[in-house]
Amino acid sequence: MDLEFGRGLRSPKRDSWKTTLLLAYQSLGVVYGDLSISPLYVYKSTFAEDIQHSETNEEIFGVLSFVFWTLTLIPLVKYVSVVLRADDNGEGGTFALYSLICRHANVSLLPNRQIADEELSTYKLECPPEITDKSRIKVWLERHRKLRVALLVMVMIGTCMVIGDGVLTPAISVFSAVSGLEFSLSKDHREYAVIPITCVILAFLFALQHYGTHRVGFLFAPIVLAWLFCMSALGLYNIIHWNPQIYQALNPSYMFKFLKKTRKYGWMSLGGILLCMTGSEAMFADLGHFSYSAIQLAFTCLVYPALILAYMGQAAYLSKHHDFYSSSQVGFYIAVPDKIRWPVLILAILASVVGSQAIISGTFSIINQSLSLSCFPRVKVVHTSEKIHGQIYIPEINWLLMILCIAVTVGFRDTKHMGNASGLAVITVMLVTTFLTSLVIVLCWHRPPLLALAFLLFFGSIEALYFSASLIKFLEGAWLPILLALILMAVMLIWHYTTIKKYEFDLHNKVTLEWLLALGDRLGMVRVPGIGLVYTDLTSGVPANFSRFVTNLPAFHQVLVFVCVKSVPVPYVFPAERYLIGRVGPPGHRSYRCIVRYGYRDVHQDVDSFETELVETLATFITLDASYRCSEASERELELDPGEQERRLTVIASNPLRRRASYDLQDSVQHSAASTVEVRATAADSLSPRDAEISSAAGPKQVRFFIDSHVVSPEAAENKQVADELEALAAAREAGTAFILGHSHVQCKPGSSVLKRLAVDVGYNFLRRNCRGPDVALRVPPASLLEVGMVYVL
Repeated sequence: MDLEFGRGLRSPKRDSWKTTLLLAYQSLGVVYGDLSISPLYVYKSTFAEDIQHSETNEEIFGVLSFVFWTLTLIPLVKYVSVVLRADDNGEGGTFALYSLICRHANVSLLPNRQIADEELSTYKLECPPEITDKSRIKVWLERHRKLRVALLVMVMIGTCMVIGDGVLTPAISVFSAVSGLEFSLSKDHREYAVIPITCVILAFLFALQHYGTHRVGFLFAPIVLAWLFCMSALGLYNIIHWNPQIYQALNPSYMFKFLKKTRKYGWMSLGGILLCMTGSEAMFADLGHFSYSAIQLAFTCLVYPALILAYMGQAAYLSKHHDFYSSSQVGFYIAVPDKIRWPVLILAILASVVGSQAIISGTFSIINQSLSLSCFPRVKVVHTSEKIHGQIYIPEINWLLMILCIAVTVGFRDTKHMGNASGLAVITVMLVTTFLTSLVIVLCWHRPPLLALAFLLFFGSIEALYFSASLIKFLEGAWLPILLALILMAVMLIWHYTTIKKYEFDLHNKVTLEWLLALGDRLGMVRVPGIGLVYTDLTSGVPANFSRFVTNLPAFHQVLVFVCVKSVPVPYVFPAERYLIGRVGPPGHRSYRCIVRYGYRDVHQDVDSFETELVETLATFITLDASYRCSEASERELELDPGEQERRLTVIASNPLRRRASYDLQDSVQHSAASTVEVRATAADSLSPRDAEISSAAGPKQVRFFIDSHVVSPEAAENKQVADELEALAAAREAGTAFILGHSHVQCKPGSSVLKRLAVDVGYNFLRRNCRGPDVALRVPPASLLEVGMVYVL
């Protein structure tokens, strides 16, 4: 895998056993940090006031049986056996499932879809669409917009709960680890030591985030490995020393005995038991960093047995000790011998920091993915590693998470309330994954709907039971993830709704190409030196903000490029396929369109490399376009009107390893032409989604590919028009580049409903004023920025 380019397609060859073992070892520190520290707080949260440990041991045996079968059915059977196979080009997580569904059914709400996007290498379908029978579920989803909106809302709910888990998991993990100090301190000093130490560790953890995890990541796997061996050894010791017959509690009949004896309180205590599978979602979410076989091997051969031994060891100890007066004594450290309690305490704190780091990084990643769906306000995304793709840092989210984590620790002050809150967030994400996976089984794998229904009912019923047990504790901590989810959902829905409406406004008010071509003949209109990059969300036409700019300032740059940065429902876009280039008007007008495509896991490049690659790509396009025009097969293309010529888009290869400083433009043309693939698409590429559907249904896509020669063709080289155009591009680059962005103000139409006015006039404008501007999100240098004010009346 080339880390500089990001993850590519999964190799058809299976990894060697050495590679699989290495990946399995590395996955311990990234994937299993959160799951491996759950024994610190599961029993403590389960026996928190609702049920009491008695002499008959029915309670502890029942809890152990629940923990064993929960770990077996959800992480082992559901995730390892089924969900991990629903990968998107090797990527996992909520957005991977949604991306798969969007590619196999027309359910995406983003309006800038193009047929050319389906030619991407990562745009893989399980089988060709022309031979796929449309299921009834697919027809319903595509026909009813409300169902598509409901599907996106479900993805948003899962996203919000993952962010909520990013607040709660560090707090409960570090607090549970530090709480081992209670056995070494007097009762008067516990309150003044555990909470401050926890807050200091959390603040230190978040303060290190901007350095990136790659600097200390090599320590993660050894720490988690040592912690797993420590738990296994302690579990074996307690089993042999206290109760070798504890394995009998794995009998599922003890679950029914437990519920029969404890009744309502036993059902409520399930909210603590479900914490044993906290972190299971990470196996799927972090799939793209490793492989299916590596994650499967690490869990089945090491993590799963270690967790079972740890829980059995604690239960064996508790089955022989009944003199407990509070739930704080039914914890992990009570079963640790006094002689090794301090080393275990230090190792537990280190393991909790590693587990917290994993969920923090996952929160950054899922917010970056939300940006690709236009579901989150703009934030600054920093790529912390030049070699390792996907390691990002978001300053605003980092400090917000730190404040919330410390507030949760100081506010709740006990494992019970933190566990109730964390449990609800975890089980909600799992329910969303179960539902989306059932849709993947039908729409992507083309399995019988009854199989998907069986999957949904079996695992959904188990998770619904745990969900109800968590929800009933609303007043005891479960209100926090619900409150966070409601706030985040409101933010995401408002931002997504207004963004879509702004796009529709731009589409309705875009300027015709004839208007742009006529500007050169108008009195007083001048072309100034330099390159003008006009950013727009439109994939065709001239945006209204440019017409406003020219109306107030009757001049525009010698080379004009309309840049559209868009997201595609794939995890990554290869650099060789990132740029779609086309002309806007005849060659003499020096106007172009550039569509830059990113996947939902891609991180936008810095502006210097983007500007360099854009100029190189334009030079390559000019040469290739001349070669194409000189060929006999393109004679009929020359007779097209300007509008038809604009719709012809070309995929131009880009190489991020090219020289970043100065370069010879002609040499870059020679080297770029060697790896270029051209796509000539029909007019449907630039139509609206509704028109594109009609166009694609009317007939097959007219796309043809060819590989250019290693050198520029003699016809193109001798063409004076090409030489003049390349010289003009080089001169414009030397004169400088200006970035023209729209500075929008949004307001509702007169007569709009109160809810719409609150969402748009108040909510969206508040978010727009307090989030990062488009210049920061697109990494535009302030010295080269030109903002054009636009009023959107929605």
